Amino acid sequence: AFRDAISVGAADDLISGDWKGEALGKAFTLHLKLESNNAISGSIEAAGSDGTVSGIYMPATKQVTMTFVIKDGPTINMEGKVEGSTLSGTGNVDGAVVVIKAERVGGVGGGATSKPGDNATAKTDVKKILVKVSIDFDGFERRAFQLSPRPGQFGKLAVNDRNQLIFVRTSVPGSEEGAGIKLFDINDEKKQELAVSAGTFGFDISPDGKKLLLRQGGSLSVQDSAAGAASESVVTSGMNVLIDPRAEWKQLFSEAWRLQRDYFYDPNMHGVNWKAVREQYSRMIEDCANRDDVSYVISEMISELNVGHAYYGGGDIAPEPSVSVGMLGVDFELNEGAYRIAKIQSGAEWDVDARSPLQEAGMKVKEGDYLLAVNGTPLDAAQDPWTAFVGLANRTVSITVSDKPKMDTSAKEVSVRLLGDEANLRYRGWIEKNRAYIALKTGGKVGYIYVPDTGTGGQNDLVRQFMGQIDKEALIIDDRWNGGGQIPDRFIELLNRPISNYWARRDGIDWSWPPISHQGPKCMLINGLAGSGGDAFPWYFRQSKLGKLIGTRTWGGLVGLSGNPGLIDGATVTVPTFAFYKPNGTWGIEGHGVDPDIEAIDDPALMTNGGDPQLDVAIKEMLEALKRSPYAPPKRPAYPNKSGMGIADKDK
Repeated sequence: AFRDAISVGAADDLISGDWKGEALGKAFTLHLKLESNNAISGSIEAAGSDGTVSGIYMPATKQVTMTFVIKDGPTINMEGKVEGSTLSGTGNVDGAVVVIKAERVGGVGGGATSKPGDNATAKTDVKKILVKVSIDFDGFERRAFQLSPRPGQFGKLAVNDRNQLIFVRTSVPGSEEGAGIKLFDINDEKKQELAVSAGTFGFDISPDGKKLLLRQGGSLSVQDSAAGAASESVVTSGMNVLIDPRAEWKQLFSEAWRLQRDYFYDPNMHGVNWKAVREQYSRMIEDCANRDDVSYVISEMISELNVGHAYYGGGDIAPEPSVSVGMLGVDFELNEGAYRIAKIQSGAEWDVDARSPLQEAGMKVKEGDYLLAVNGTPLDAAQDPWTAFVGLANRTVSITVSDKPKMDTSAKEVSVRLLGDEANLRYRGWIEKNRAYIALKTGGKVGYIYVPDTGTGGQNDLVRQFMGQIDKEALIIDDRWNGGGQIPDRFIELLNRPISNYWARRDGIDWSWPPISHQGPKCMLINGLAGSGGDAFPWYFRQSKLGKLIGTRTWGGLVGLSGNPGLIDGATVTVPTFAFYKPNGTWGIEGHGVDPDIEAIDDPALMTNGGDPQLDVAIKEMLEALKRSPYAPPKRPAYPNKSGMGIADKDK
């Protein structure tokens, strides 16, 4: 995407026409045409060869970027500038930089004045300019060999002008040391891995392989592409650019439209006339007064596709000011004119990473105590209690607490390090509350697993909770509010492991195999805020016949994302690139969701004081399932008698 979208006038577009050029002393002719969207098209010809031309022109700066695709030759990428009737710049030919210059010999407005073939005198053999590359494909893979650097995570491979490998190492086995940009020389007898720049993880290499542009945070530097070379900082202060916002808005709009056109999984665009949509919404860009208006128009345009996962956000919008707030991980209540600690939040007893700071060893603060002051400043009961903690996240403070609602000699000061975020603590506490409630209602027979998403966090939570629930006779899997992520086939594999056999042991209980599996009844809770992977999870659950789905229909978004370019000012546009369909050859889930087997409404009137009507229905279903079809492992057979020859047929 280019930060320029100024339309070209009809008098003279400065591009269209014939251009006679020269590179490395060889002549060629370009036949160019400038389209209404500033795209360049045309052809190139020289003696014995010809090809196509494509590119973009930026009227505000008169810069051009063009690509010449030569028949039976390499592709040439050129960057240059138009000054009057002269086009000059440089081209990259197989890593070599060549100077290219051309003069326009005719052309005004929207078309060329001559046709290919009219200028026979301009024909010169372009093939002589180009470097021919020949690849011997026979035995290509067998000629590969393994280099000796230690295993790890690598990226950004490049080769410098001395045929040395330069790469980014992001991890070293067993250590965080040594990460950064590295160099490996295949001719080095010691096979050493040398440091180019420690702690740096981004670079670009010059076309000739001699220089590196290093990026570390927001800083840039240049150095030789060699180990131990000194770097020189690139001064970016003063590198300002003048932007015409309205011209840029048009470009943003066009690029957002093109991204959907070029990447959307359905080339028919869900039956929408996408060209007509562009025409309709492009008129609104003219009336936009600010960047937020542009975002609104683009979002509305994308919505015409009637599809999930088509998101838009970000851009050149000033961030809102923010300030941190320290957290104690507690619930407050106002009592007798002071704030009392009604509940100290925490995860399970063993969740050392999900505890309130007030639960640290030696902390003599309990539920029912009053918070009277922070850093010596009394709390104002007319304001929220968190007002006293503004700007104190992750800092150690002194709090004054007492079992009385007023300051007296019984009050005590306690030093405590505040949290910056207590979401994980409350999340773990909510899970444990549900688990304890289910255990109480079922006599400990039914277990509970909450899966927040189908990404890395969801996988960790599923395995973590599953390991502690294997011995339960039945399981409730909670998919509600599942934020999606990856395709959850592995989730189902964990829940759907059949028993292959048992192992008899003399001491202790017998082993079932695989050991990490659950054979009892299961059900899954779903709701309308479970989507994407949270749609796929219950669909796979039902397909595998693991149990009933309970709750309300899921979100219905199962056209996935695989990545696409963003917009020039930092805005992001996501394009749905792959869509779910069933083994029977019909579409499913997208736009509708997964229906429950047993509908249970999360009635707000029944959710006061922590009530959960959907969970109650799941508990009832599991208790009934345990009556209908509990899992009963086989009894261990009598020990075999092998005093004679052979074994009984039943034991073969």
